[in-house]
Amino acid sequence: MDTPPRNAKNTKSAESADERMQDPESAEQGVRGADGPGPKPASALAAWGGAALYLLVPGLLIGGVPYAAGPLLGAVLLLAVTPLVGLLRRRPLLALTLTLLGGVLVAGAARDHSPGRFLVFMASDLALGYVVATRSRRDRLIATAMVVAVELPAVGLLSVGPYDMMSTGLIGSLSLGAVYMTGLRFRERREHMVELRTKEVSEAVTAERLRIARELHDMVAHSVGVIAIQAGVGSRVIETQPAEARAALRAIEATSRETLSGLRRTLVALRQAQPDGLHEHAPLGPAPGLAELGSLVATTAAAGVRVDVRLEGEERQLPSDIDLSAYRIVQEALTNVVRHAGTGHCRVTIGYGEQELTVEVVDDGRGTPEGIGNTGFGITGMRERVSLLHGRFSAGPRPGGGFRVEAALPLPVAVPVAMAVPVAEGEGEAR
Repeated sequence: MDTPPRNAKNTKSAESADERMQDPESAEQGVRGADGPGPKPASALAAWGGAALYLLVPGLLIGGVPYAAGPLLGAVLLLAVTPLVGLLRRRPLLALTLTLLGGVLVAGAARDHSPGRFLVFMASDLALGYVVATRSRRDRLIATAMVVAVELPAVGLLSVGPYDMMSTGLIGSLSLGAVYMTGLRFRERREHMVELRTKEVSEAVTAERLRIARELHDMVAHSVGVIAIQAGVGSRVIETQPAEARAALRAIEATSRETLSGLRRTLVALRQAQPDGLHEHAPLGPAPGLAELGSLVATTAAAGVRVDVRLEGEERQLPSDIDLSAYRIVQEALTNVVRHAGTGHCRVTIGYGEQELTVEVVDDGRGTPEGIGNTGFGITGMRERVSLLHGRFSAGPRPGGGFRVEAALPLPVAVPVAMAVPVAEGEGEAR
């Protein structure tokens, strides 16, 4: 495998982000840990300054406009929550306490005795909804108990007459229930989004592992198979035919060096997921493709299997993913021929169609190689590659003997050059 796994670093960051979203308190601690032992001084100062500013608003309302209508008082206190946002994010229970205190003081001092004066508790209801939607279960229960213990008795004490107390108490209870359920709804939606994101990350990690496993298998299995064949040949003829033994050893050396180079590129690519400066800087090289088919055929021939390559259609440049998959399919099929077929000849046919690229590897060996489809991963890896490209794949014994591997990979629709790149007037004559 010659291309680096680009999603490894993003996968780690996405996983840590999902863990922080599940608990806002841990998210805040993570931010503090990144910036230092505690919150930034400017941010903390702004939060406490906003709290002090909020406390001035109830005092101004009580001393300046005590005869204002209840809805107006509630609207002013609700707008005053804006500078309290910093403290609400850092210390939500303390911010909720301040909103309850401001609501009780303004409601008790208001000269408007209509039920509209209890709208001053909208600010505390808003803070309760935020706590329910974002904080832990413990904070959620404490915040709910605080609001119920303060707002409902305040409504009962400040009401005029039993009917007023009953109606305003019922409205207040329903309002608290609506706020609580709205906060829970937001919380469930957020947790559902986190679950979906975690599932996507898990699927991406699994797909990346399978891709790495396929690349390593296709690269190592072919080379090790060739090395095993050459080693067996060398051990048999080392006494009687030293020249043949030396040729086998040279083939083993060349194949081993090529495999080690590919493994090094793979490991360097995997280590690039680490932070900058911790991984090796080494050239990765281009990913293999059908252009390297000649080298693959030569290596297979050195292992004792002659390969006839046939090209059908007009050969052209292929997308990198299709080119790599086609090469790996041929490589794995030839590896199976060398290791299992027991024959000295096979045929590879590459068909360049208008809509798809076809790959066929046929041999006249034993038919069903032992181990293929039972414990090996070769055919499974080829089938996965073709499935990822939405193609067709088949592998099995031939009716007349031997084994066939066939794959069809769909090609993207070509865009006419004249439509894709318009030529400026006069440019063609200059050329």
